Amino acid sequence: MPVMDKKTDHEFDIRFYESVLRRLSTYTEVIEILGGLYTKQGRIADGLRMDRKLVRILPENATAHYNLACSLALLQRTPAAMRSLRRAIELGYSDVDWMLQDPDLNDLKNHPEFESLVATVRAQG
Repeated sequence: MPVMDKKTDHEFDIRFYESVLRRLSTYTEVIEILGGLYTKQGRIADGLRMDRKLVRILPENATAHYNLACSLALLQRTPAAMRSLRRAIELGYSDVDWMLQDPDLNDLKNHPEFESLVATVRAQG
C-alpha cells in the first residue's frame, strides 16, 4: 500500500467534499470543512469563497464570520478582515486566546483595532 502524504490526503478529501457539495450545495458542515481544507492547501481564494458562502447561509454564526476574517486576513484585506472579526465578536465569538495565537490573523495582530477587539472580548468574559 502506498504511503500518502498530507497533501495527497487533502486532495482526496477536497475532491470528496466537492462532490458532496455539488449534490447538497447548502450543506453547511461540508462548506466549513472544505473552506478549511482549501486554506490548508494554500488555496486561500477558494477558502474565502467557501467562507463567504457560509456567512450568506448562516449570517448570525460567529464562527463563520471568524473564519471569513481569517481568509480575508490571509489575503491581506485588512479592513474587510477587521469588519468580519468585529462581527464575529458581536455575534458572540469569545476565544481570545485562539485569536492571539491564530496564525491566520498574524497580519492583523499589530493593528490598533485588533487590540481594541481583544480588549472588548476580555471585558465581556
